[in-house]
Amino acid sequence: MAIILRALKIGLLQLNSTVGDFVTNRQKLIAGCEKARALGAEFVIAPELFLCGYPPRDLLLRADFVQANLAALAETAKSIGPLPLCVGYVDENSERPGRALRNSAAVLQNGKIIWRTHKSLLPTYDVFDEDRYFEPAKSAVPFEFKGRKLGITICEDIWNDEDFWPERLYHRDPIKELTGQGAEIILNISASPWHDGKEKARLAMLQRVARDERVPLAQVNLVGANDELIFDGHSVVLNSRGEVIAVGKGFEEEIFVADLSFSRSRGDEAQIEKESETPCVVSCKFEFPPREQQIFSALSLGIRDYVHKCGFKSVIVGLSGGIDSALVAVLAVEALGPDKVLGISMPARYSSEGSLSDAEALAKNLGIRYEVLPIEPVFQSVEKQLAKVFAGTRPNEAEENVQSRLRGVTLMALSNKFGALVLTTGNKSEMAVGYCTLYGDMCGALAVIADVFKTDIYKIARWINSDLASRAGRECEIIPAASIIKPPSAELRPDQKDQDSLPPYETLDQILDAYVVQNLSKEEIIRLGFDAAVVNDVINKVTFSEYKRRQAAPGLKVSPRAFGMGRRIPIAQRFRTKS
Repeated sequence: MAIILRALKIGLLQLNSTVGDFVTNRQKLIAGCEKARALGAEFVIAPELFLCGYPPRDLLLRADFVQANLAALAETAKSIGPLPLCVGYVDENSERPGRALRNSAAVLQNGKIIWRTHKSLLPTYDVFDEDRYFEPAKSAVPFEFKGRKLGITICEDIWNDEDFWPERLYHRDPIKELTGQGAEIILNISASPWHDGKEKARLAMLQRVARDERVPLAQVNLVGANDELIFDGHSVVLNSRGEVIAVGKGFEEEIFVADLSFSRSRGDEAQIEKESETPCVVSCKFEFPPREQQIFSALSLGIRDYVHKCGFKSVIVGLSGGIDSALVAVLAVEALGPDKVLGISMPARYSSEGSLSDAEALAKNLGIRYEVLPIEPVFQSVEKQLAKVFAGTRPNEAEENVQSRLRGVTLMALSNKFGALVLTTGNKSEMAVGYCTLYGDMCGALAVIADVFKTDIYKIARWINSDLASRAGRECEIIPAASIIKPPSAELRPDQKDQDSLPPYETLDQILDAYVVQNLSKEEIIRLGFDAAVVNDVINKVTFSEYKRRQAAPGLKVSPRAFGMGRRIPIAQRFRTKS
């Protein structure tokens, strides 16, 4: 059978939406379509649930929210001309019984909604809870456009390839259903949240789908951050051999057009294979940036969107002179600019001169406003207040935590006075084992590095002082070397070191990764070669600190499994692994 290879120019709108901001989201779509038209697009795709923002969560239980989303879809359609736009939105489910809503996509053209489809596979794991709201589609059919059959899918619908996943979550494979009905191109609109390494896994999966089904594929992914979740973009276009034609930028908005070739007939597989040996487009060669850069970009985007989407302009960071607060300050400056970051040093009797000088040097390197507000006078007043009731007891963490809480009071007073958000500086290692003070260093609006282990903090800091500094044209370090090389300390008692209370971070982080991220049991972790007593102690600390984490500021998710919405552990429970 003769094979005719034809091309379709797909426009991808890799854009940043805000939950509930229907006006701005709609304006972005219309402007994006116009730009794609100018670039020569014949068909345009935008991300999953873009009109209402992702994830809308329990706003979906509000009828007025759903109706505002449907009104936005109708208004958007009125502004769309001959160039078709496919965009994600929330639809009502007309087939009852069943859940009231569907996660849907609509094709808009010439002022009308000309076609709709619904998501089949609803993720309900980790941070996803779509089965709570949506009714799944029972079938998938191609959309016919100018005599071509397009297989339009929504995010998870493309994540169930039987040859890629050793264990599949769903019985159905919507992609095979579509190609079985003659779909010549697969289009996927996504809101796929990022975590460390996700961009590589996602690309490998999409390449497998394109190769297996012998069809070109385009996926547009959301970019931006909403609460804890960060969306990386990295939209991708592949030919039928799974070769990369184009990749969107990471952690940035971008609109681009790619030329996709496809076979007019799928009747002769041998002939298709032969014809595809000479692709109609040039496959691009690329590499993703280093891991440290990806995490840095994700976190800075997370800060920027959280601050701006919550209606604020500036942030406050408590600067201890240590590496954690230094990294948070650098990220804040990258996200918002130095004029929007206020650094506060709050020394007390156990603060070293080095800590003060390192905090000041960092602030100078970053060009941020820096203030020193000692808490020692207030600490002495609290000691006097508590002297009678504390009489006859030995100083312990009670006195130590008073200092931390006074720092929290100071930062929150500044936040209230100047309308700036406080960024907390605790890392994942500390949050895991409770090495943090409730209502103290945990005070704040956003826990920037709460999903970054301490050992990774060091790696990112060194990357900042090498790659980031050189790209910025700096001849000197950004983070003072002393902040990186000195033993970490909370400085709440004389000569205090983190390792007085914790295993070395190299050991601690490996155990935490195994237990929290990989979900291994204590016995499995011990079999990896770790000391049983240390493993038992770490796991107990994780368990007993759940109540603290439940009261913590939302943390930006950058690992496959973070504390927060993706890890739901009861506080009041007595399940324990055997000692």
